[in-house]
Amino acid sequence: QVLLVESGGGLVQPGGSLRLSCAASGSMFSIYVMAWYRQAPGKQRELVAAITSGGITNYADSAQGRFTISRENAKNTVYLQMNNLKPEDTAVYYCFSRLVKETYWGQGTQVTVSS
Repeated sequence: QVLLVESGGGLVQPGGSLRLSCAASGSMFSIYVMAWYRQAPGKQRELVAAITSGGITNYADSAQGRFTISRENAKNTVYLQMNNLKPEDTAVYYCFSRLVKETYWGQGTQVTVSS
């Protein structure tokens, strides 16, 4: 069992920045694929960004160039740096981890982009 705890969400104005953090329990963090998903009201959950154990990253088109995913294995933590935020980025952001067939989700953190 892996416990994922997100933090860093909040209210930000358009053009602003936020950094989300996800702390994971356990001793195998370094070999997990980690990712951030988001779900806006009335919409399906979608992948925002992912990072492999080797540091290879993948981004949704909507996040490319504005968001950066990174991981700090020594702290069992994955980050999502979000810059130039737009109102359409408003959603609950979820941390996700996967090792082969084992998958885990965090409880989510709300990000609201509004003036």
